[in-house]
Amino acid sequence: MSAHALQRTFAVTAPPAMRLVPGKRPSVDDLYPRLFDAILEQRIVPTSRFTEEGLAQQFGVSRSVLRRVLARLAEQQVIILRPNLRAQVAAPDAEQVQHMLEARRLMEVTVVQLACVQASPGQVRRLRELVARQRACVEQGQQGPAIRLYGEFHLLLAAIAGNRPLAQFLNSLVPLTSLVIARQGAFTGAWLEQAEIVEAVERRDAGTAACLMTHHLDHLQAKLA
Repeated sequence: MSAHALQRTFAVTAPPAMRLVPGKRPSVDDLYPRLFDAILEQRIVPTSRFTEEGLAQQFGVSRSVLRRVLARLAEQQVIILRPNLRAQVAAPDAEQVQHMLEARRLMEVTVVQLACVQASPGQVRRLRELVARQRACVEQGQQGPAIRLYGEFHLLLAAIAGNRPLAQFLNSLVPLTSLVIARQGAFTGAWLEQAEIVEAVERRDAGTAACLMTHHLDHLQAKLA
């Protein structure tokens, strides 16, 4: 499919930004994207050491919900939690970024090949929706959500592949990559490359999907080098 045709296929309106229902207690799923977006948009910067109490007040959530979200972000290596110290946003160095991207290349080529075998029509639809939402966020200048959705695409592919160890491994690499991308400050979206991957997955064309994933990760590494 041509790039122009892909643009039409994935040209859907993004859903409205998440709004909390009055009177509804925010859940972990409500808070996670809000807090991650704040980190990606550098409203919470790497040099800051934030407190649970301060974040709970800022986002209007209970400390128990906040702790669960912080634990999730720590599992994904986005933040660092240490006993008796305040939480801090991660700041990987150049060598860590290089190793991370090398590991992703090794894992994600296998992931996308497995996804070509496993993906159901509904899962392909979910991939396409993530691409469309990312595109809409890019066009609206919503950089934080766009970068988060970019990463969620890769995590969904890993889930579709059906290999839990691979999915868990990528869960510790992809969000951290999103953090590094945000630090570059020039994210223009990768939705078109991801759209091509979706088309290959839908056709169950594992060879093309692997080549597209390799090209995408090479492109990403060149940007982050």
